[in-house]
Amino acid sequence: MKALRKYLDKVKPNFQKGGKYEFLHSTFDAFETFLFVPDKVTNRGSHIRDGVDMKRTMIVVVLALVPALLFGMWNTGYQHALSIGESWSFWQTFFFGFIKVLPIIVVSYVVGLGIEFAFAQYRHHEVNEGFLVSGMLIPLIVPVDVPLWMVALATAFAVVIGKEVFGGTGMNVFNPALTARAFLFFAYPSYMSGDKVWVEGLMKGTRIVDGFSGATPLAKAAAYEKLPSAYDMFMGFIPGSIGETSTLAILLGAAILIITGIGSWKIIASTFAGGLVMGLILNAFAVNPFMEIPAYYHLIMGGFAFGAVFMATDPVTATQTSRGKWIYGFLIGVFAVLVRVLNPAYPEGMMLSILLMNAFAPLIDHYVVQANVNRRLKRAAVAAKTK
Repeated sequence: MKALRKYLDKVKPNFQKGGKYEFLHSTFDAFETFLFVPDKVTNRGSHIRDGVDMKRTMIVVVLALVPALLFGMWNTGYQHALSIGESWSFWQTFFFGFIKVLPIIVVSYVVGLGIEFAFAQYRHHEVNEGFLVSGMLIPLIVPVDVPLWMVALATAFAVVIGKEVFGGTGMNVFNPALTARAFLFFAYPSYMSGDKVWVEGLMKGTRIVDGFSGATPLAKAAAYEKLPSAYDMFMGFIPGSIGETSTLAILLGAAILIITGIGSWKIIASTFAGGLVMGLILNAFAVNPFMEIPAYYHLIMGGFAFGAVFMATDPVTATQTSRGKWIYGFLIGVFAVLVRVLNPAYPEGMMLSILLMNAFAPLIDHYVVQANVNRRLKRAAVAAKTK
């Protein structure tokens, strides 16, 4: 690493003002800060010194996504072997999934970072580390057989329309990864419906065994079909988007986020609480089999757990006040289950629920702050009268 540091110090003047490659300053700075801790410090104005910068924050989130990613790779191979009636070894299963998932990740990062670099160069700004997370989230919330050109198109849409038009990292209103999924869902619904996403396209030229449908639990619930066991859904032995099947792997990631203080445990807990409460309400007024599903099933089906842990907790698009986080998360859980059950044409409601609450997050914070202001004014008025 010392040799690399010396080399970077040697060529750095070429990328600074007046250097031969000054126009590539943003690109060089991005690679340098990715490899080494930047030496920039705040030297005026009010500030807080902390060892946790944006880069470290983003890397922790990526590490928290690793359990869901690794299980998603294994489950891809497992579902394939199950569909053709074969029994594979662990490594054969995992390697098959690795080969299928890796190209999606590569396309996501190449397209997204390419656009990020282009915008940074054009604006003469530093390249932000925000896409380190978005670039991993996008592959984990799509079906494994999604065409790579769709991934590229959705990623470009997420970066340009979902983030850069608002001013870049930290200025976006909606979660970029969910913006990509929303684009795919409404532009190409046949690929994102959740039905047979592990079979169509992935199994061309192979014979699918009788009885294997490849439908996700949510698709089965909407069609009033028999669901997998709660154990299988919690562990993740089910069809679904790459990183969303295993609630156990997602909870391991949640533990990393909460322990490190990166993710808000209030949002995570309140989202699960909201989903459970709405599930119980629907159980009480059940008029169809979908409404009769045990309330806790909603927490382990589809993208509910993944959305609660990795999407709802996005510090840019979520609420900032303590009380607002409880309200924000609870309403996400409520609306997610409500959309699932009452809209049979769209069995997954987590994406729309989070995007909806992204729009209302500033309003929630406004009323929470205003309520605190009014409470203090009343307290001051009472104290003045007692004097």
